[in-house]
Amino acid sequence: MFRIRFHGRGGQGMKTASRILGTAFFKAGYEVQDAPRYGAERRGAPIFAYVRADKCAINERGIISHPDLVVVADDSLVGMPAAGVTQGMDAHTVLLINSHASPSTWQQRLNTDASILTLAAREDAEDRATLPFIGSRCAAAAAALTGVISRAVLIEALGEELGHLNEDIINQNRDIAVSEFDDMVRHADLVKQSGRPSASDYVKPDWIELPFENAEISNLAIHAGATSVKVRTGLWRTMRPVINYDNCSGCAWICSTYCPDGAINVRTDGYPEIDYEHCKGCLICVAQCPPHAIESIPEHIAIEQEAGETA
Repeated sequence: MFRIRFHGRGGQGMKTASRILGTAFFKAGYEVQDAPRYGAERRGAPIFAYVRADKCAINERGIISHPDLVVVADDSLVGMPAAGVTQGMDAHTVLLINSHASPSTWQQRLNTDASILTLAAREDAEDRATLPFIGSRCAAAAAALTGVISRAVLIEALGEELGHLNEDIINQNRDIAVSEFDDMVRHADLVKQSGRPSASDYVKPDWIELPFENAEISNLAIHAGATSVKVRTGLWRTMRPVINYDNCSGCAWICSTYCPDGAINVRTDGYPEIDYEHCKGCLICVAQCPPHAIESIPEHIAIEQEAGETA
């Protein structure tokens, strides 16, 4: 069975990548599972999607703990424990990273026995949360690495999964995917199927027994509603909305109402103010602002600007 995980951020198309690869496997004669896994949907937050493919019925369920192939769309996730990129990897695993760094550099950084390949990261995307066409690129590279999916089948799967888009977008995705497939096909068969786990080999987890505590100690610390202020969702942001008050007309009821997280407050003077600790960077305010007074800039640039102002 092929067990493949895609890692990326919300908005980068990892769900679409798993759908494309899953459809390609199905058209190649395989039984398939493909599904994304994430918490609350949010742009820029880590998510992963997985694909299982086998010639027999698939009875496994849940996340893939021991992958044959791990595809990473955003290399900033590799060092993030919550993203779980390296979870379950071993010498059998192939790790494919979209990165400017070389495979040898990543081998040294991760000190892993896994085989590592890289997709050449593109320079034309200011917004890291989008990375144009990265979903199609990742799906095409994964298809080539399995060695069982042809270019024609990949193109057919792309057309089926992206058929709701306009023709120009479909053609761009197809051209980029085919180019990536042709580049990776030299590594065909690098990803090997792993066997089915045996029930007799099951090892019970080494549970840690926690002693029971009385209610005064073990009760939750949150005793009332409206405590989500403690969850700083701004840590997920990759693009920051910035208000240009010279252009702002003071219609704060619009941006503050459209903000899905209530992260835009109205000041006493009637103008809006963004709570960056809880703004997740969905940029709905940018789209809804009538005078176009809110613009978006990459988060790392905003941090650099703040550092320069305080220096």
